[in-house]
Amino acid sequence: MKIGVDIGGSHIAVGIIDENDNLIEQKQKDLTLDEKCKVSDILKNILIQMIEKILCEKNIEKKQIKKIGIAVPGRVDKYGNIYTVNLNLKNYPLKAEIEEYFKIPVQVRNDAKCASLAEKKYGNMQKYKDAVFLCLGTGIGSSVFIKNEMLSSNISEAFEIGHMIIKKDGIRCNCGKNGCFEKYAAMSVFKNNVEKLFNLKETSGEEILKIILKENKNETLQKIIDEYIDNLAIGIINMIEIFEPEAICIGGSFVYFKEIFLNKLEEKINKYPHFNPKVPEIVLAKMGNNAGIIGAVLE
Repeated sequence: MKIGVDIGGSHIAVGIIDENDNLIEQKQKDLTLDEKCKVSDILKNILIQMIEKILCEKNIEKKQIKKIGIAVPGRVDKYGNIYTVNLNLKNYPLKAEIEEYFKIPVQVRNDAKCASLAEKKYGNMQKYKDAVFLCLGTGIGSSVFIKNEMLSSNISEAFEIGHMIIKKDGIRCNCGKNGCFEKYAAMSVFKNNVEKLFNLKETSGEEILKIILKENKNETLQKIIDEYIDNLAIGIINMIEIFEPEAICIGGSFVYFKEIFLNKLEEKINKYPHFNPKVPEIVLAKMGNNAGIIGAVLE
């Protein structure tokens, strides 16, 4: 058996994965504002407590666990150190700390890379040798598969598509650059614009969708949708020309808005001229919230 961990910007999920990569038990913890502010001091202890608790509850001994896989938001170097803006961690030695405590091999990867591995092995990317994965949520996570292999560099897992610049002198990004793709095409951007239009605060995705369906004749809302799709299409077209994939797989909260976005996005992409004679398919991820936990333990 293996332990999968998915660390988000505001929550942590820990799961037990069996030998067939099935998630058989899961525990979640929401991070308080105070915990997020001092996460560099307490992250190791939170993970240790959550892992030990789930093992105890399932009556599983540590020696039965072959690997611990951890999915994290942000960049991971080849030593398992993490850098994430959302949690204010810089070169945090997560792999070394957890390995030292449990004496079990630990694998740390970017969360979008983990989700894409699960989607490639068990989800809607299985039949494609060449594909780009985009996870649209608070930011834009990504990975690229060529000939069934996920690309990486000698420095880190790289291929941070969300931080390519699509607008010169554009909106300031948390990474320090201006005009990054994720500042225009992350789902959080779209959600924030809808909330501003209707004077809403901290509205769930489900409520946003209901409002969109109810206000489908609102011209300002339609402009927000069209602008979002335009920006998303620009980034995807760049990926098509660079990597020539068979498919673009989109995950994250974008999936829940497919009836609003998907046809518009496909129409927009098909209107662009392409060097690649075959326009790739746009497919939606199917693994959902379990993708990060399962993908964290995959090779």
